[in-house]
Amino acid sequence: MVVPHHPAGARLARHRLADDLADVVPPRLLADLIAVLAELVGNSVRHARPLPGGVVRVAWRLRPSAEGPRVQLGVTDGGASTRPRIRTASLDAADGRGLHIVAGLATRWGVERDGMGQRVWAEFDPATTSRSDLVAAG
Repeated sequence: MVVPHHPAGARLARHRLADDLADVVPPRLLADLIAVLAELVGNSVRHARPLPGGVVRVAWRLRPSAEGPRVQLGVTDGGASTRPRIRTASLDAADGRGLHIVAGLATRWGVERDGMGQRVWAEFDPATTSRSDLVAAG
């Protein structure tokens, strides 16, 4: 699917992913997928150029396995001058944690570049993605 290269694009992508996968993957995995997709689209909008037409391409693919569905998310944009990378953010920084979230929730992630732009992807493998629910104390 394509979404606008605009903050509203992340919302559209999240809703479509939720609609498509709600009955296919466990709720906790769906929550992780939604969070990662929002980060990837948000990063694209903030840091990369759009594809022709002012859009970002968003895709997901499921592959069945004995442990549950394996899912790959991908966000393709027009690329940026620098490659996406995890960076260190200070405690009071307003941003800089998005790829930490992606790396923490996904089994693996990466970047593919070609002459047209770049694709940032994240994979979720149920055989290796077995985190317990996080509980925050206030």
